[in-house]
Amino acid sequence: MDDHDLQAANLQHASGQDHDLLADLHRLFADGDSGRTLSVPLPPGCVVWPDPGYRQHVPPRRPAFWVSDEPVHSGLWADLRAEHARSGLWPMLLDDSTQPWSAGQIAPEPVTDIDTYDAGAFMAEVWAERAAADDDFADLEPYGQICPGLAPPGDPVDDPDVAADRHVRGLGDRGTPLGLAAAARGADVLTVMGWQGAINHNQWIAPLSAVLRSWEDRFGVRVIGVGFDTLEISVAAPPVTARHALHVAAEHWAFCPDNILQGPGTLMDYATHIRGKTSWSFWWD
Repeated sequence: MDDHDLQAANLQHASGQDHDLLADLHRLFADGDSGRTLSVPLPPGCVVWPDPGYRQHVPPRRPAFWVSDEPVHSGLWADLRAEHARSGLWPMLLDDSTQPWSAGQIAPEPVTDIDTYDAGAFMAEVWAERAAADDDFADLEPYGQICPGLAPPGDPVDDPDVAADRHVRGLGDRGTPLGLAAAARGADVLTVMGWQGAINHNQWIAPLSAVLRSWEDRFGVRVIGVGFDTLEISVAAPPVTARHALHVAAEHWAFCPDNILQGPGTLMDYATHIRGKTSWSFWWD
């Protein structure tokens, strides 16, 4: 493992005072830290570079993210989330696998690529690919081969950030590694990190971030954590009627078919699972 695999990251801090991001944390940003500050003390950790031996979409020019050396208490997530506007760093609860975190098996994409994708168009494309490959649509009833398009927004039951903090507190102090990515919004972290957990579904991650952006806007979601092939998000405006939940379930199928195919089996059964639920979990086989 050479010097680019893992670089030490430190943060200078003092009680009650903000400080500029120092050492290798500033290298996460395309413009350096540009005066960003963070008042929350960080545990020991490292920045992670993409492994040059792993397939890359673009040559890596900087580290992809920072990760703590050891598991941390979940409350640190909320403290860092509250600092995001000033620090530019979005926190993620990670699983404890070596891959892809410390192994660098990641392939970051330019965050500007997210702007080139439309959530509705991505959903329609996935639906059309399924229609071309299979003539059995029993699991997609009542829509069948006709993509229903994006669901209407949900009605907020809470502030999205408050809902996210509450969800993290509900996880308890289970202790997981913590990640930090230089991202303007939580939806972008998968692309910035170069996470490859959905590679069997879609080789590009930017369109998934485009969907997450749309969910942030329509359902008040916040990205909480990622694993080797999992994603956890909080939801402040979930669907609460059966009809709306079914429409949202169709979006979930396009985003992560395994949630339905490896779970309840049909959109209608899956819809009952997410109706009124203030967190969504995804798993790609």
